[in-house]
Amino acid sequence: MTLTVPGVDPSARLAVPDEEISTEELRLASRNHAMPMEALRWDVTPPGMHYLLIHYDIPKIVETSWRLSVGGCVRSSLSLSLSDLAEMPQQSVRVTLECAGNGRAQLSPRPVSQPWLNGAVGTADWSGVRLLDILTDAGLEPAATDVLFTASDHGLERGVEQDYERALSVADSMADEVLVAIAMNGQPLPPQHGFPARLIVPGWYGMTQVKWLREISVLDHAYEGFQNTVSYRLRQEPTEPGEPVTRIEPRALLVPPGFPDFMSRTRVERPGPVRLEGRAWSGWAPVERVEVSVDDGVTWAEAELGPDLGRWAWRGFTLVWDAAPGQHLLRVRAHDQSGRTQPAVPPWNRGGFANNADQPVEVVVLDPDSESVTRS
Repeated sequence: MTLTVPGVDPSARLAVPDEEISTEELRLASRNHAMPMEALRWDVTPPGMHYLLIHYDIPKIVETSWRLSVGGCVRSSLSLSLSDLAEMPQQSVRVTLECAGNGRAQLSPRPVSQPWLNGAVGTADWSGVRLLDILTDAGLEPAATDVLFTASDHGLERGVEQDYERALSVADSMADEVLVAIAMNGQPLPPQHGFPARLIVPGWYGMTQVKWLREISVLDHAYEGFQNTVSYRLRQEPTEPGEPVTRIEPRALLVPPGFPDFMSRTRVERPGPVRLEGRAWSGWAPVERVEVSVDDGVTWAEAELGPDLGRWAWRGFTLVWDAAPGQHLLRVRAHDQSGRTQPAVPPWNRGGFANNADQPVEVVVLDPDSESVTRS
C-alpha cells in the first residue's frame, strides 16, 4: 500500500553541498548504533557492542504464542514454535555482519539516511536450525524459485506501508551455513537482535539477515517487493534499476591505537614501537592478506594475519610500527582470494551502499620532551 503522510518526504535524496546532518538522521543514529572501534579487539562482539540497525520498531513478541509459518510452494506447510526449533538439530556459525550502508556518511554527495561512519559491523556466534533442514521438511515443489522471509517489523518507507521482507533464491537459501537462528553468543536472542528467531545468511550484507522472523514463503516466481527491487540497489541515477546489493565487499579496520581526544577522537600515542592491530573480512572469499600504511597510503607493509576464526568470521592482523613524533594518517586495506581489494576512493552510489574504501585513522605521536598532554 502506498501512503501519503503530511510533512514526510517519501523520496530518497542526496544532501546538497555542505548540508549538515539533519534532526531526522540524528534520530536514526540515536536508535541505531555502531560498534565502538576498540571492540575490534574481541574475537566475538558482546551483544551490546554489536552494531544495530532497526528499520521500523522492535516488536514485542510473546514466546508462547509465536509461530514460524512455512508455506507456499511446498508439499507440507509447517507451523513451528520456538521449542520446536530448539528440539531440531542445532548448528552454530561464527559470522561477521556488516550493514550495507556502512561508510555512507563519508560519501560526497552524501545520501540522506542512517549516517554510518565505519562501525556498522560486529561478529557473533549464531546458533539455530539450518534453513536447509526446514525447507527439506516442508518439501519444495519443482516450481520453487525464491524464498521470502517476512518479519514482524512493520512500518512506512518512501510512502510504502510494509512488513520488512527480503527474499533469496532457492539456491542461496539452501546453502549449508544459512540459519534460522535462535541464539546469539550462547544466549537467547536479545529483543533488539531479533527474538525469538532471525535469519542469518553468512557473507551477505545485513539487510538480508531478517530479524523477528514470522513467515517463510516459498514462491514460484521472482520476488519483486520493496526491499529487494526498490531499496538496496546500486544506482547512479534514481530511474535506473541498478544492481542488487548482495555479498560483503572486503574491508579491514584498525583498532584505534593509543588513547583518544574526547571530542575529535584523534588518537594520541607516545613514540617508540606500537603494536597495530585490527580485523579484516570479506563475504566473497577468505581474506588473503592485509596491508598497513603509516604515511597516508604512500607506502604499504604487509601485516601478519592472526588465527582463522572460521570462513564467515573476521580475521585479526598485526604490525609493529616504530612511531616517530608528529602527525600521521594510518590506513589499512584487505585483499581476498577472489582478487577483490579495498579501494582508496569509495565507490559512490545513491544509496550509499557497499562503501569499503579504506578509512584513515589520525594519530598524533607526542614529542618525548613535550608537555602537551597533562595527566590528571
